[in-house]
Amino acid sequence: MRNSRLRTAVTMTAVAAGSAGLVAGSLYVVHTEGRSGGQEARLAGDARAGRGNAAPTGQAAAKAARIAGRLGDRTTGAYVDSAGRPVVTVTNATDAAAVRAAGAVPKMTRRSPATLRRVTGALRRSVSDIPGTGWAVDPATSRVTVWTDDTVTGARMAAVQRTARQMGAAVRMVRIRGSLHTLALGGDAIFGQGARCSLGFNVKRGGQDFFVTAGHCGNEVQNWAADQEGAEALGTTVESDFPGNDFALVQTEQGGAGQSAVNLYNGQAQEITEAGEAVVGQRVFRSGSTTGVHAGSVTATGATVNFAEGTVTGMIQTTVCAEPGDSGGPLFAGGTALGLTSGGSGDCRTGGVTFFQPVTEALQVFGAEIG
Repeated sequence: MRNSRLRTAVTMTAVAAGSAGLVAGSLYVVHTEGRSGGQEARLAGDARAGRGNAAPTGQAAAKAARIAGRLGDRTTGAYVDSAGRPVVTVTNATDAAAVRAAGAVPKMTRRSPATLRRVTGALRRSVSDIPGTGWAVDPATSRVTVWTDDTVTGARMAAVQRTARQMGAAVRMVRIRGSLHTLALGGDAIFGQGARCSLGFNVKRGGQDFFVTAGHCGNEVQNWAADQEGAEALGTTVESDFPGNDFALVQTEQGGAGQSAVNLYNGQAQEITEAGEAVVGQRVFRSGSTTGVHAGSVTATGATVNFAEGTVTGMIQTTVCAEPGDSGGPLFAGGTALGLTSGGSGDCRTGGVTFFQPVTEALQVFGAEIG
């Protein structure tokens, strides 16, 4: 697997905690080179205990997301600043006072939400058909960050640059090393139809047991198993959406549902009690069947990513690494479910950029809840 590729990660994860069914995080444990057992244990401990600023930023992020949600289209977004404070962008003094009263820091936006929507609309019309591109609003700077990978050259790069120039200072262009690619690659099996993905979160719908994973995994696999030979059946994909979104719903075999928890790869699991929205600056963790537990920060929300397979919108962008086989795995902060691993660049030795499907959207579409 080439290092600097943005791709979707396939490798179904569902591990038994003792013998108590499936836990989000991994079906198939693959030891990662370059990371000691001690390092992995410390990361897992941080994920469980909320160390490394995970708990404080998680609380600040939840507050910021809640306040921004109340403002609706009167804000360009929210983030957690370097001091760990929840910051919400506003356009007027009345909203600033309301944000302050709610316990967050108001920041007057330099560009209106309507202006930034016009920018992203122009990009959507002009650039969506160019694979290897994407964009997201940066609430801290009131600008739209547009990225291109190494495959965008010549006339295609000229088209992106032309659109960006028309937007002036409202756009900042960034180059991403390698190729923007989903992490679902042939041979990186989810257990079923020769593929491997990671289980995201165990959920319930109508009193029945399901789990969610990546849509690019669900598109490929109908019947899931806990082993490569297919002897231990896990469940059946009942709904899948990719591109556009990147989530799938799998109904588990009777008696096969596990606890609502994430595998931490140290013999323990992090209980998941709720779903929430990620916020820029938030400290987060990811668990996956290829690389185990890794940590990083949210760098954008509402991101658009133009994969070769099509465009996915509304994504969470992070600095957390991922590799093929990690697709569908859980992004979380403490006991809060945040996202499902979708695509990224680089690997867990050199780092990279990774995108996640917000789990709240998947739960809403499927009519499911963390359970």
